[in-house]
Amino acid sequence: MISSTELPSTRPYLIRALYDWCSENGFTPYVAVKVDNSVQVPREYVQGGEIVLNVSMDATSSLKLGNDFIEFKARFGGKPRDIMVPIDRVMAIYARENGQGMAFPVSDEASPPAPLSAVHGPADSNNETDEPSPPSSTPNRPALKRIK
Repeated sequence: MISSTELPSTRPYLIRALYDWCSENGFTPYVAVKVDNSVQVPREYVQGGEIVLNVSMDATSSLKLGNDFIEFKARFGGKPRDIMVPIDRVMAIYARENGQGMAFPVSDEASPPAPLSAVHGPADSNNETDEPSPPSSTPNRPALKRIK
């Protein structure tokens, strides 16, 4: 029998399930990420050490929701960027339209990020609009269920 310390995290499975739920019900899945040096995102789009990413099919290409990383390509201000987020840095996944989703604990033990400037979130990859993600200081996410 496998001990509970050897079991894989449920976080990537729950993220994939909620992503599927959002997509199948016509909602836009967003992920909130606690940024540190292990997170590969455009630093100019980070606010307060966090970034909110639109991970819908319309906003990304080559999306991989793996057990260790979320990886995709997206346009930020019209420029294509490669994004890589370690699963353990995901604070929440939720539907933009109604805020339903799930929050996860994120440790602050990781190395601090480099100095960041506060600007808007990612643009939709298929239409070059600069529709921003909700800023993390006033997140568009109501109280979400925390899991451990």
